[in-house]
Order: sequence, then C-alpha cells, then structure tokens
Amino acid sequence: MTFKNLHIDHERSSEEEAWLEEEITEQEARFSKIEQSMDEIKPVRAKWYQEFFDRITTIGFNVDGDEKVLIAKEKLPVKPEGRKDQVVWKYGVDDE
Repeated sequence: MTFKNLHIDHERSSEEEAWLEEEITEQEARFSKIEQSMDEIKPVRAKWYQEFFDRITTIGFNVDGDEKVLIAKEKLPVKPEGRKDQVVWKYGVDDE
C-alpha cells in the first residue's frame, strides 16, 4: 500500500450509503458557495496579489530574524494564460 492509495475495500450498509450520499451532497453545496464567493472577490484578490508583489519587490520578505530579501520584478511569477484561481477539494481518490 502506498501513501497515494488510500482506498480500503469494505462493504457499506444501505443506511451508511444514504448517509454518505447526504454528506457528499452537503459538501458539494458548501463547495459551490465557496467557489461562488471566490469568483465574486476576483477583482479584490487581484489587488491583493499586486500589493503582495509590490511589497516583496520594494520592502522584501523576512528570511531569518531581521534579515529581508528583495525579489527582482523579473523573478515574480506570472499567472499562466487561461488559469483561474480555484478551490481545491478532494473527497476521494477515484479520479487519480
């Protein structure tokens, strides 16, 4: 058994299956709300990213104690084309 293989074969009763289905439905509803909230704050999040980049290129970030390191603007990460911020949610390993 590897760390990636988290599946353990077992049988579930119909009551357990019903509970599990209910839990998954509730989690997916919560996930949907979180995802919608993340989409709504997209402009604010872009501002946060820019403020962070401005800070680490002008003030730097703390490495050890009072020691700070400045990051050159050309070393800042660039968001890949077409990529969006997303909620990472995983309740199983079926899709691996």
